[in-house]
Amino acid sequence: MSGATRRRLAQELAVVAGFEDPRAPLEQYHTPPDLAAHIVHVADLQADIEGRTVLDLGCGTGMLALGAALRGPDRVVGLDVDPAPLSTAAENERRVGAITDVSWVRGDATAAPFAPKERATVLMNPPFGAQSGNEGADRGFLETASRIASVSYSVHNAGSESFVESFAADNGGTVTHSFAAEFDLPRQFDHHTAERRSIDTEVFRIEWRAE
Repeated sequence: MSGATRRRLAQELAVVAGFEDPRAPLEQYHTPPDLAAHIVHVADLQADIEGRTVLDLGCGTGMLALGAALRGPDRVVGLDVDPAPLSTAAENERRVGAITDVSWVRGDATAAPFAPKERATVLMNPPFGAQSGNEGADRGFLETASRIASVSYSVHNAGSESFVESFAADNGGTVTHSFAAEFDLPRQFDHHTAERRSIDTEVFRIEWRAE
């Protein structure tokens, strides 16, 4: 996928609607189209999407799942514990006009209610654990990925490299790629003081050993 194609993908994903009523405890933030396109771009270059099963854990309104669905996978599943964004995700699927149909499933990503016959590619923007009492929330998502994925791509707070690499090593995985990315956040919760801010994040590609 060329840079021009990546930009076109970001444009295609710009129609994806965000959360109508985001829930702070679930850290429901709309994944920026540019970031989703970047992740899908890297996954496509690594041959991790076309012809494969792709799972978006904690899919929200479907940004990563729909980005993957535009790149020729065999199957895409979006999983989220909250039914409200899943309804929006189905509407977004119609807006995007994805090549591959997406199955929208309600369930807890930290206890995924399915196990693909073939080990899958996981794309996810898990909660960072920024809310009090929710620290380390991304660990549960990584645990699921380690069980069901041959490869995963995940977004984490900047400074998470040592945690992610250690977790991967302890669970049969290896971080093969990482890149920094800005995450643009509009004001959407009462505890937000600025109308818009940007936070530094890191994206990690992990290869998981098959059992």
